[in-house]
Amino acid sequence: MRRGLACVLLVSCLVSGAGCERVRRLRLLTLEQEVAIGAEALAEVRRDLPIVDDVEVSAYLAAIGNRLAAQSGGPDYPYSFAVVDSTAVNAFALPGGPVLVHRGIVEAAATEAQLAGVLAHEIAHISRRHAAGQMTTSLAAHLGLGFLGAVLGNDLGASAARMAASLMANGITQKFSRDDERDADSEGLRMLTAAGWDARGMTELLELLRREADAHPTRVERFFASHPAPDERVASLREAVHRHRGGRQDSPRFQAVRRRLQQRPAPVNSRADAAHAPVSAEAPRP
Repeated sequence: MRRGLACVLLVSCLVSGAGCERVRRLRLLTLEQEVAIGAEALAEVRRDLPIVDDVEVSAYLAAIGNRLAAQSGGPDYPYSFAVVDSTAVNAFALPGGPVLVHRGIVEAAATEAQLAGVLAHEIAHISRRHAAGQMTTSLAAHLGLGFLGAVLGNDLGASAARMAASLMANGITQKFSRDDERDADSEGLRMLTAAGWDARGMTELLELLRREADAHPTRVERFFASHPAPDERVASLREAVHRHRGGRQDSPRFQAVRRRLQQRPAPVNSRADAAHAPVSAEAPRP
């Protein structure tokens, strides 16, 4: 019954555009297909973007990420975490488990809870399978009736998987809907507090990014291209954050990792950003 409904919606979407939102919500890709597409996309990202090769930084990010992912309640994805060697302030998730944060957002964060808030939001996109819905719509648009055949045969195929990975790596499907973003904020906040961090970390970083946008808009333009405006997100989170006061705000290890990144040479592809000093991030008072 579900597959029959999917086919009806796909035909409607391909012929008239109607029903595309419902197609996205169906998430027709299997978990195995989603993980395979994410692995392909991650390989493309690693070819295109410089990744920080530092054992201490990588181990710390993985520890924070895995602690949050343990609270996700979603499918058992093979989560992985990496830092892109770029001073741009950005973070993004790929389907099936990979989460990447730019060095700039780690350096901009004032506390561990703020960094954990970023990771929680991105993990929530994965655990709630938002990318699977995006890719369903994108593949239907690019493959047309070929995708319908793959759905009917329950076989996405290697070429379609590579196309989905390429679309994801090139940013075509990385901008989530407002509903998905609100869902990721809500679920991310739940994970953040369940893992023991102060809920204020999520809104504090958003407020910091708002100040950064006023002072140095080029540093955060990629982030705002794929995320709603901070004012909107802070407003929707404020009441929930107020209900979840308490928890861990910071740690010496976060500050050590942050200093370690700040002391690295400026990335070759981001030297122009060096002229734009980040907004001063002072740790908030408890």
